[in-house]
Amino acid sequence: MSERKKITTPLTQETVAGLKTGDGVMISGQIYTARDAAHKRLVDLINEGKELPFDLEGSVIYYVGPAPAPPGYPIGSAGPTTSYRMDPYAPLLIEHGMRGMIGKGQRGPEVLEAMHKHGAVYFAAAGGAAALIARSIKKAEVIAYPELGAEAIRLLEVEDFPCIVANDIHGGNLFVEGPAKYAEA
Repeated sequence: MSERKKITTPLTQETVAGLKTGDGVMISGQIYTARDAAHKRLVDLINEGKELPFDLEGSVIYYVGPAPAPPGYPIGSAGPTTSYRMDPYAPLLIEHGMRGMIGKGQRGPEVLEAMHKHGAVYFAAAGGAAALIARSIKKAEVIAYPELGAEAIRLLEVEDFPCIVANDIHGGNLFVEGPAKYAEA
């Protein structure tokens, strides 16, 4: 496996353009957590012309509902959730500046089109590696919708958060290319 690319948030168009499907990356900086209920609220705020709880420009949203933090740790297990549940909301968030999403599973055609049009990337995180992923999270703070519990929006400080580029802005799709390469072997 090739060396992982180290990238820092917020993501720029240049960073996103330099990523290719299959690239291993280590993300450092700030990322946000949000799942479907929080996504709906964000989209509603955009549609109502209201201010969001964080700046979408260059942001990365991790689809996770982390476990409670054990004593001495900033967060509990933090494995990715299935991404397609955010597909109804992701295109509008991408249009308003979100540059990265982290989750598991394939994305729908509307999300892929928005990624290509506006410059965003989808990273796959390893399902089943929640405790390992949590080690990359150095700080976690609820910044919006605490009443959603585990699904509240959190600001995470991450260092070398491991993931793989699953969909890039060039039309690459790991969920298509990966099985095709395997079939050739």
